[in-house]
Amino acid sequence: MFLLKKIIGPFFLPLTVCLFIFLVGLFFLWFRKRRFLGTFWVTISFILLVLLSYSPVPHALLRPLESRYPPLTHLDQIPKVRWIVVLGGGHCSDPNIGMVSQLSGSTLFRLVEGIRLHRALPDTRLILSGGAIFDTVAEAQSMENLALALGVEREKIVLDLHSRDTEEQSERIQKIVRKEPFILVTSAAHMPRAMALFQKIGLQAIPAPTDYGVKQNPRPHLSPSMFFPNPEEWAKAQGAVYEYLGLAWAKLRGRI
Repeated sequence: MFLLKKIIGPFFLPLTVCLFIFLVGLFFLWFRKRRFLGTFWVTISFILLVLLSYSPVPHALLRPLESRYPPLTHLDQIPKVRWIVVLGGGHCSDPNIGMVSQLSGSTLFRLVEGIRLHRALPDTRLILSGGAIFDTVAEAQSMENLALALGVEREKIVLDLHSRDTEEQSERIQKIVRKEPFILVTSAAHMPRAMALFQKIGLQAIPAPTDYGVKQNPRPHLSPSMFFPNPEEWAKAQGAVYEYLGLAWAKLRGRI
């Protein structure tokens, strides 16, 4: 089931859909009697490409996900916790690059936020979660290496080295924290799905979202870059659609 999800999911992501529509249009352009259809589909793919390359559409997709849970800033207003759970978001254990570069941007944001909270709550322990999915080294191991380098004590770290996705993470973390409340750190867009999966099995997670894609400048201003397409906006759209697909998949299977 896990492998099937990983194979089918990418077919529904914006870039794949856009390229498929473009190829359909290109196919019809080879036939004189079908050139109108070809022009139509190529135009549709171009419009999608443009819309997803500027911030309004990707932000509209991301905002409902990222605004579901506020950032955890007032630690004095939460119950006493012993655990801070950090969910992995991708890595590559290339020995030729530094340990910081081995973690994806999402994982790095999550780990730094987890360490920040741990230092603010020194009696807590960090649970770093992520298995070796398409890598020889578990993601949690790569996270631990950086956490140790940043000064976290080894005895304050617990590793989940086997989870392949958020659903498995919820099940394995349940065996560690039992019924105790804990802080859950993951990307803001991923938090709604993570919270739904964790709450479904009775876990008392306190959300601590990080890694925001939608950022509001307190002093809005125009800059030349705003008028040009931006691949980062495409990445935001990809991430948002990925989360919506994940929510739909979990809903269909009765996991949330």
